[in-house]
Amino acid sequence: MNRLMFVWMLLLLASLVAAREAPLLAEDPVVEQRLIAISEELRCLVCQNESLAGSRADLALDLRRELRTLIKQGKSDVEIKEFMVSRYGDFVLYRPPVKPTTWLLWLGPFVLMIAGIVMLMQYLRRRKQTLEPNVYTEEEAKRAKDLLQEGQP
Repeated sequence: MNRLMFVWMLLLLASLVAAREAPLLAEDPVVEQRLIAISEELRCLVCQNESLAGSRADLALDLRRELRTLIKQGKSDVEIKEFMVSRYGDFVLYRPPVKPTTWLLWLGPFVLMIAGIVMLMQYLRRRKQTLEPNVYTEEEAKRAKDLLQEGQP
């Protein structure tokens, strides 16, 4: 039991020694704050469903380095986003502008949802019709009874 405790204590001590403070990514905290704000609005081109700020892909690291350079050059947020769009297209933006080339991005989910609702309603209507009992006229009931009696010896 003592050996097990000793191993746990060593592991705990090793984790404390290995832990250290993360280095600053930029010399200027203002630059870093702007970088984070801008990169949160940009999509990682490798991960696609992750922001540029949260991605650990090599391309994302390069793009953040590029953004830092543009910020240090005194470019505005709008100029930086325009630079990224000119280089990678509207796909790089998490909120692309509404224009004819992006209508599918903006309207596609609503069209799919409406189509799904219409298909569900049609399915439920057909299902309800098959579950409803059929009402026979007296003539049809008599004919069915006659057919059943003919088949019996």
